[in-house]
Amino acid sequence: MIFSLALLLSALPAQAAPRQAEPAAQQRFPNVVILTVDTLRADRLSSYGYRRPTTPNIDRLLASGVRFTQARTVEPLTNPSLCSMFTSLYPHEHGATRNGLRLRPDLPSFARILERRGYRSAAFVGNWTLKNRISGLGDHFGQYGEIFTRKRWLGMFKGEATAEDLTDSALEWLRETRKSPSHPFLLWVHYVDPHAPYRLQEDFARPLGVRTGGDVSRADRYDTEVAFADHHLGRLLAAFDRDPALKANTLFVFTADHGESLGEHGYWGHGRNLFEPTLRIPFGLAWADRIRPGTTIDAPALNIDVAPTVLGLAGLPAPPGFRGYDWTPVLQGATPPRDRVALFQAHKGAVLSAQEAASARRKGLLEVAVMIGERKEVFRLEERRLWLFDLVRDPREARGASKSAKLSQHLHDWMDAVQKGLVVSDRLAPAEVSPENVEQLRALGYVH
Repeated sequence: MIFSLALLLSALPAQAAPRQAEPAAQQRFPNVVILTVDTLRADRLSSYGYRRPTTPNIDRLLASGVRFTQARTVEPLTNPSLCSMFTSLYPHEHGATRNGLRLRPDLPSFARILERRGYRSAAFVGNWTLKNRISGLGDHFGQYGEIFTRKRWLGMFKGEATAEDLTDSALEWLRETRKSPSHPFLLWVHYVDPHAPYRLQEDFARPLGVRTGGDVSRADRYDTEVAFADHHLGRLLAAFDRDPALKANTLFVFTADHGESLGEHGYWGHGRNLFEPTLRIPFGLAWADRIRPGTTIDAPALNIDVAPTVLGLAGLPAPPGFRGYDWTPVLQGATPPRDRVALFQAHKGAVLSAQEAASARRKGLLEVAVMIGERKEVFRLEERRLWLFDLVRDPREARGASKSAKLSQHLHDWMDAVQKGLVVSDRLAPAEVSPENVEQLRALGYVH
């Protein structure tokens, strides 16, 4: 049976703690470290069965806790997905449905809830779409490090950071924070690699069996980027390994914002459809002596589950408006929900003008989908096409031919709720799109 640290401490008699242990006892809640990797397919991790040893450090982290095998994002686009992760709301509810659109102001998030409990919080991001003035996520953190020091896109645009840059910044913040350890902390690091343009990381090519002579395929370059990100994420994890007391009181969450289509269905990229390569994400949690190592859960999970689960493991209540599922009871032995209705949406990419921003949400919806068990139903609005997939018999979604059948009630109600929410969001959260933002979003490939 697994209990939160808060519950364990509350059960101890006051006289049981010796005087010299008071500084540690003052930290009632665990530290929380959120590690996200942009554009990371679940099936490209060694621990998810990939043939190449791409992710030894992530594998060790996932093996030390629980790994979800059927996790998906509610929208396969960076800004909407990560805003959903922190607020436990769907994109049409929080308003950031596209890159270049900000969250609705004053929304609760687990970052803000932890700050009210005395947490020090910091985030380090290197993706242009996550800049605070574009996304609004920085308003949820005490420190929001925007690191744009590298020219990942063919050496032309200084618009992103590498995993090395992000880990360096996170380690520096961690060293400073540990000088005053009386308060718990929340640390979020979002690694940009392996996002396009899939640069070849030559130092990681040979261990993966990738030949560097001549033209290297995009898929092989993608794999070297995954290994590169894993290496530098491992440097951050090593800092916790060197401090057992710190690691013992730290809850780790690992996931991705979305996957990536590497040529499936004739498409490279993400965001434009709701096929499995872009929806499926890795997801796991680890907390020494609180989450049993080697646990695997194959029930459906969503990225909106991160917020209520973090709060649940810390012994804190989630706001009633959170949409996600708290997995804490399952980690304590309860039966996982296998009949869950999973809901998805896809929107157009970046908003590139102030004129477009005025109606960007309600005019940007591309697809909606509902999944119950292994049955997935997808509707594309512009073409009025409906697809039905049985993911057991057709895991590659190759045989779900376009249908003229009537939408199920689940899908009809979901589409109606999304469309109504987009109208409200356009009224309440107007976007501000500067010429600089437009230039960078276009340069970084976020135009669909």
